[in-house]
Parts: sequence; C-alpha cells; structure tokens
Amino acid sequence: MLERIEKLQIVSLGILVGLALIVSTKMVSSTIQKNEISVTGSAYEIVKSDKGTLNFDIEIKKPTMLESYQTAQEQLKVVKQYLKDKKIDKIEVKTPNSYVSYKNDYRGYATNEVDHYNYTQPISIAADDVELIKEISTDITGLINKGIMINVYTPSYDYSKLPDLKVSLLEKASTDARNRAVSMLKPSHNRVGKISAVRMGVYQITPVDSTNVSDMGINDTSTIDKKVTAVANVTFRIK
Repeated sequence: MLERIEKLQIVSLGILVGLALIVSTKMVSSTIQKNEISVTGSAYEIVKSDKGTLNFDIEIKKPTMLESYQTAQEQLKVVKQYLKDKKIDKIEVKTPNSYVSYKNDYRGYATNEVDHYNYTQPISIAADDVELIKEISTDITGLINKGIMINVYTPSYDYSKLPDLKVSLLEKASTDARNRAVSMLKPSHNRVGKISAVRMGVYQITPVDSTNVSDMGINDTSTIDKKVTAVANVTFRIK
C-alpha cells in the first residue's frame, strides 16, 4: 500500500515538474516577443503625370475592301496633319484590322451576300504634355465633320520618376513607423532600438481624392494628378 502511495507521489511530482517547464517556456517566449515591437508606417506624395498616351481608331465601312483601304489612306493623311498641327510628333500607325459584314434575310439570319467591308486603323500618340493629350482626347472626335469616324479610348497618364519616388517614400514610411513606435513606447518609459526586420507593402497609386486600397496594389493611369502611397511594416528592438 505504501509503495503504491509513493509511486503516485512520484508520478504527480513528475507531472507538476513537466507543467512547470511548459509554463516557464511560455513565459520566456512571451518575454522575447515583448522585447520587440512591430509598427506599420506610411507616407504619400501628390505627383503630376509627365507622360500621356492616347489610342484611337479610324473606322471605315465601304462596299468593297479596296474602297475601304483607299478611304483609310486618305483619312489617315488628314488625321496625321491634324496631329502635327497640334504639335504631336510621336505618332504610331498600327496594323489595321478588317472583316466582312454580311446581309441578313427577312428572318434576320445572315446570308452569304456581302453587305460591306469594315476597316479599322488603330493609331497611338504620346507626348510629355499631358494637358495636350487630354485636350486631343476630346477634340479629335470633331474630325467627324470631315467625314472621319474616330473611336477614342481613355487616355493613359504616367509619372516617369516613379522608381525614385518609391525609394524616397519607403524611407519616409520607415521613419513614420519609428515615430509611431516612439509614441507607443513613451508611456512605458521604454525606448526604440535597432530595426530587426522590415517588410515593404505594395504601393497604391490612386487618384488624389481616392481612398481605395488593394492587397495587390493599385496603379491608376486614368488621372493626371496622382497620390502615391507607400507602406512599411518595421519591427524594432525595445531598449
């Protein structure tokens, strides 16, 4: 009987020791975590695009393919002259597209009889003057008065110094993270130490008044003025 009691006591003592070790390990882990602080900082800058691109098509419908092609060449000369008058030098005439449209019968079904030939001539222009690109995007449709059908797409505006700006903003975001860490530790009379880890977030390039964010990042090209935002998650040691 006494042997049984002694064995039970030994087992119980072993369990208590094991639990004590587990608790001790957790306390050490918690202490290590408390010796560091992770803070997210951000920085942004408003920039104005310095490059603009505009794509548009000349659309032609004629009874024959030859007429479509000849008309396209004539209208292309008019469009090029219009662009040169606007001081646009970067003009790219892309590969044209064409297809046949067939007549429908009285029931609305397509027949083998050709109705007309469709000819589309894509054109792309670019300029450093983004305001000029914006002006042309709305003004060029006026060529319809000369019998030229123009299909205009949304202009694209870009900022060429973005790579340098991203580096600068990342530095500012890291500084912002440090300032936040200092404020958070001030009540506890602790100080911010060296950086132990830095994780850069995605950049958000949005219209100035936009509050949209995306895990994949945003790259707005539809507006001339943009807000470029950088985020950095920084882990500091605590002194």
